[in-house]
Amino acid sequence: MIITNGFQAGLRVSLGPKRWYDTCFSLSSLPLFPVPATVISCRPRLHRRLLQSSFSVSSRFGEIEREMGMSREIVHKAENLVERSMKGNDPSHDPPHVWRVRDLALSLARDQGLSSNPDSMLVIELAALLHDIGDYKYLRDPSEETIVENFLEEQGLEEDVKMRILSIIKRMGFKEELAGLINGENSLEFGIVQDADRLDAIGAIGIARCFAFSGSRNGVFHNPAILPRLDLSKDQYMKKVDQTAVNHFHEKLLKLKDLMKTEAGRKRAEKRHKFMEEFLEEFYEEWDGRA
Repeated sequence: MIITNGFQAGLRVSLGPKRWYDTCFSLSSLPLFPVPATVISCRPRLHRRLLQSSFSVSSRFGEIEREMGMSREIVHKAENLVERSMKGNDPSHDPPHVWRVRDLALSLARDQGLSSNPDSMLVIELAALLHDIGDYKYLRDPSEETIVENFLEEQGLEEDVKMRILSIIKRMGFKEELAGLINGENSLEFGIVQDADRLDAIGAIGIARCFAFSGSRNGVFHNPAILPRLDLSKDQYMKKVDQTAVNHFHEKLLKLKDLMKTEAGRKRAEKRHKFMEEFLEEFYEEWDGRA
């Protein structure tokens, strides 16, 4: 839907139920930046510049509508791929986990000032959607490791966009951090997607996911005789031999707050981290019969 007030022209694009993307264009320079719908819905007298620029504006609108339409189509295909690839997973790594990470990533991106950059927003959304497809914990066939690469290739994305998405996905795991593969500078896009995934690993949701995964592997809640492994290598972390759900808090979850890459992620992690500490304190009291 295109709306104009004579000085600026706005474009409102539906992204699904109750989700809209509002943009605004200056008719002289045509930059793209988000504005509230209330701003672009007013209709003063048509400005002469609109008539002079009508052809270029229409052309620009058409180009942007096509680009945004293509982007939403790719996102929709990615959502379908998530449903097909992860529908059999336990609740710790199922499609709802992916939807939460996507929503968190887009929210963090807005907090970090990226909402006016549709290219970055697409990279962030697709990386968040595709990040757990082919996860080593759920591999049923070696060919599943290439599902994401094949999907991105089929979508005809620009090489730069495709490589940014793959770089985020391949390096964002906790095991990669243990292996020292995340040292040095990282893009803001990378930090946002990684922080979003880690936020979903802590707090109330993180606690639920931890015990759901442990239960799916016939693990035990807690065994005081099995101590947490505090200095883990990547290989040790991946093996998860004779470990308990509670030990996972000490081996990973309680460390995530200090590993957040963005300011927005760090702020949100504080509350979730505190909730886990309070949960563990209560858990130990109840386990020992003190509560």
